[in-house]
Amino acid sequence: MNKSFYILLLLSCQLLYPQELLLPAVNPNDQIINHYAYSLCYSEPHEQAAWVAYTLTKNRVRGTAKRTDDFRPDPKVKTGSASLADYKGSGYDRGHLAPAADMKWSTTAMSESFFMSNMSPQTPGFNRGIWKRVEQIVRDWAVENGEIHVVTGPVLKGQFKSIGPDKVSVPEYYYKVVLDYKEPDIKGIGLILANMSSDKPIQSYAVTIDRVESVTGIDFFVDLPDDIEEQIESNLDLRKWSFSISGYSKTVTPEKALAVPIGEGQIVYITKTGKKYHKDGCSSLSSSKIPIKLEDAIKQGYGPCKKCCP
Repeated sequence: MNKSFYILLLLSCQLLYPQELLLPAVNPNDQIINHYAYSLCYSEPHEQAAWVAYTLTKNRVRGTAKRTDDFRPDPKVKTGSASLADYKGSGYDRGHLAPAADMKWSTTAMSESFFMSNMSPQTPGFNRGIWKRVEQIVRDWAVENGEIHVVTGPVLKGQFKSIGPDKVSVPEYYYKVVLDYKEPDIKGIGLILANMSSDKPIQSYAVTIDRVESVTGIDFFVDLPDDIEEQIESNLDLRKWSFSISGYSKTVTPEKALAVPIGEGQIVYITKTGKKYHKDGCSSLSSSKIPIKLEDAIKQGYGPCKKCCP
């Protein structure tokens, strides 16, 4: 099946199912919340969204609505969302999943982006650093491609420490998946990042959407025709994505970035005790170090060592 046929089939499906194409697979017990500009699946055990999904366009990026900073509980969450008290004095930022800067096209969208259901506990260095840069580059992709669909959230697998009276889980990792389903090219990309400061180039966090599905257990873009879904989610070509961010010059070539894609067979080390994974040579390792693939370590609930930052 050639690319032109894929595009025509995809566009015809958009006309038939314009909304269903945008959301991940939904289970019977999932609590799905639909707001004006985005939808989310609320995870009550973790008091945050498992995913937030929205469409971002070139015109929406250029909106002029001012940031409202009106953080507040989400009245649509039947079980009650996290509250401001959960984050107070915790040392963690109220990190947006759907960024406020993506909602500048509407005062309603901007205000609703500050619901606590759209927040997750992020380290300050992560939220104000690498995560902010990822958010900006996603906006760049919306401008370059005209329209994209974004699904983003925390990786809610494994054991977590928690904050606040509602015991909000503190994730070790976050992800974004981006789908470009408009002509002239349809493509997808995933990103998985540890909840810590980093000055690594964004390309180094790029993975296939299939890889994000494996790590999160979420089935993205399930309503696409099977052939198209497989084509988009199993392929990653960094040459189709721009990684140049205004005001940030650290870049690598697509070829170099693809040479060691994170999460695709990368080896880290664990010990018989503890739940952190490490680089080889980390002072926290002992002679009992056990090699393991990074993606397997994540699946088993291990988090990154903050000393060696693997």
